[in-house]
Amino acid sequence: MPKRKRRSFTQGFKQSAVGRMATAESIRDLARELGVEQRLLYHWRDRFQTGGAEALRRIGRPSRTIPVDPAAAIDPGDPAAAQRRIEELERKIGQQQLELDFFRAALRRVRD
Repeated sequence: MPKRKRRSFTQGFKQSAVGRMATAESIRDLARELGVEQRLLYHWRDRFQTGGAEALRRIGRPSRTIPVDPAAAIDPGDPAAAQRRIEELERKIGQQQLELDFFRAALRRVRD
């Protein structure tokens, strides 16, 4: 008996499926419509709830992006937490800009 080929789904497809699960009348019908097994939908939902969208990334070679800190993950339904995270990231950007300016000035002095 030949092995079944393993299917691969994009992160966007998984996110869309998880989002549709919240409004679907029947998970069985949704699974049939999407062409996936029910258990896979539940697996994606659980991974999304614990690790956010990054947890739905394809398995394989790690990307070259900076890994997401699970402790920094925010609840999409909490606008106050999202605003705090935005402010934190803006502070980081400001600090990095100050450091860049400092090193640019230092490099200019070394060149002169």
